[in-house]
Amino acid sequence: MKRTIQFAAIVLATLTAGPAMADRLPTQSERESISSTLRANGFVSWGKIERDDGRWEVDNARHRSGRVYDVDIKDGRIVHREREWD
Repeated sequence: MKRTIQFAAIVLATLTAGPAMADRLPTQSERESISSTLRANGFVSWGKIERDDGRWEVDNARHRSGRVYDVDIKDGRIVHREREWD
């Protein structure tokens, strides 16, 4: 019984730690590519950029219209944007 609980704890720790370890910040060349994509789509500033689930997640991207979005980029294209509400 004790061994089963220890095994379950190890599996749970591995599963919950996995996604966090997959996240990463962009390299300089990746950052330049992401910035080009954002600018081409009318964004003028943005916050944190990190890789998660095979795409780049950009926080607080401010569009030239003044609206702020969280933006997901994959393969050089915006695949999702969600408006941030003040």
